[in-house]
Amino acid sequence: MTDRSPPPVDRLLPTEEARDLLALVRDIAAREIAPTAAAEEAAGHFPRPLFTLLSETGLLGLPYDPAYGGGGQPYEVYLQAVEELAAARLTVGLGVSVHTLAAFPVAAHGTEAQRAAHLPGMLGGGRLGAYCLSEPSSGSDAASLRTRAVRDGDEWRITGTKAWVTHGGVADFYTVLARTGGAGPRGITAFLVPGDAEGLTAAPPERKMGLRGSPTAQLHFDGVRVPDARRVGDEGQGFAIALAALDSGRLGIAACAVGVARAALDEAVVYAGRRRQFGRPIADFQGLRFLLADMATRVEAGRALYLAAARLRDAGRPFAPQAAMAKLHCTDAAMQVTLDAVQVLGGYGYTADFPVERYLREAKVLQIVEGTNQIQRMVIARHLVGPQTR
Repeated sequence: MTDRSPPPVDRLLPTEEARDLLALVRDIAAREIAPTAAAEEAAGHFPRPLFTLLSETGLLGLPYDPAYGGGGQPYEVYLQAVEELAAARLTVGLGVSVHTLAAFPVAAHGTEAQRAAHLPGMLGGGRLGAYCLSEPSSGSDAASLRTRAVRDGDEWRITGTKAWVTHGGVADFYTVLARTGGAGPRGITAFLVPGDAEGLTAAPPERKMGLRGSPTAQLHFDGVRVPDARRVGDEGQGFAIALAALDSGRLGIAACAVGVARAALDEAVVYAGRRRQFGRPIADFQGLRFLLADMATRVEAGRALYLAAARLRDAGRPFAPQAAMAKLHCTDAAMQVTLDAVQVLGGYGYTADFPVERYLREAKVLQIVEGTNQIQRMVIARHLVGPQTR
């Protein structure tokens, strides 16, 4: 058994431009992200300068229209860039996915004036976004949200609390879903709220098991005034916009999960080649070889699944059930692969001296964010057999 690092991912990309783009992403990940990832995650440090760099290099607007500063890349390319970033540091990969999610409502449902005013800053102007749907009392049941927006002339006053906001307190803009009508999904409207709006405050970041470098916080809206020009879509259209955004966002989470799983697999492969027991590398033992084979298969299957869903999206075809399948499979696979990586490293895997314990803690959150995996199973089943009868 030779002591060698795993080769880079052999990707089938649609264009030479896409190949150059992924090479750039790998270079940035290796030089700017990976070397400080462990120390900064341990310290709970949010790497805002990295997001500025990603914006300057065009990596915060990859799937959006070049007319507004986007990269014009298909989702199958964008997601593979997210995977590379997440493999280097989940805080960065997830941050790019969340920013892309936050920009989606304006890009897909905004007026021409809104796109011209806001997208250049979002996609290449250094501005970082966040997405505000969940609340303390409404997570999986998002349609029951209570944050309310009341019209006041040409403005709206938003009052309420949002929870579990990635980039809460550090974002430059927030895509906010608020109730403007009656109960249920048809009473919800989307708004674009500046990060420095008067009456908007952030609670201290949550103390999390993993992903400590990515701030997750509650946001409090105390009569925040937003002009009607920052309402995105029609009144009552917000929940449909939110669900459409989440379909694409789930693919971002799937790509992040594959990135984390791949990083754990790579660490396990290198360790197995170096660690010697009973006079030979532990990678010579069949039980461990089979474990590594299963880990690699989960990673490859996850990548194939998220890419298949992305290609449906790129072709303009329905992809919601496939997005749910990708999110479900990839995040469950990441949980198992990172758990197995800790086992490969044995006692060392349980220490903070090696990154696999961090990967295990980070994988768990991916089974929860942007729709728990139980919700994904509900989405998939609804497409198979229809809605549940009461």
